[in-house]
Amino acid sequence: MTGKYDGEFKLEAIRLAAEEGARATEVERRLGLSQGIISRWNRQLHSEGSEAFPGKGHLSASDEQVRALQRENDRLRRERDILKKALAIFSEGR
Repeated sequence: MTGKYDGEFKLEAIRLAAEEGARATEVERRLGLSQGIISRWNRQLHSEGSEAFPGKGHLSASDEQVRALQRENDRLRRERDILKKALAIFSEGR
């Protein structure tokens, strides 16, 4: 699930909260963010590291795997549908 803020913005918000010594809630208020979002982004950064905010077009490894499996599933469904139609066509003459 992705939000409307890119990774660069999230990292900058985390940096602002840490650098200024301000409370995260104050930075959230100034930036017009929901309360608690910077803390959540910070936890996400610490738990996932460099893959925390993949950005637009850059998927995490698990999301990329899901996308690849969905593409394969779509391809296999198309193949199945073609084979069903071929079977129906070749079975008509019998």
